[in-house]
Amino acid sequence: ACLAFGCFVFVVVSYVQIFRAVLRVPSERGRHKAFSTCLPHLVVVSLFVSTVIFAYLKPPSISSPSLDLVVVVLYSVVPPAANPLIYSMRNQELK
Repeated sequence: ACLAFGCFVFVVVSYVQIFRAVLRVPSERGRHKAFSTCLPHLVVVSLFVSTVIFAYLKPPSISSPSLDLVVVVLYSVVPPAANPLIYSMRNQELK
């Protein structure tokens, strides 16, 4: 649990540093480009982390096989499936 929390803190600190660097970009167009690259990844990471937290910290009283299946799909299938989608949208934007 301590290792997982350490990884979570590392990811949060990394994103804070990225956003601080992006906010220092002098041109508005540059900031927009950087945010359009970072934000979709942040959404996928947030989805992954929030579903994992929910899966492991939910009370046993609300546990059901169908809910467990939905949570497992959300954190094990959706983020890897979303990455190619994000990159294909980003590549189309660059063209």
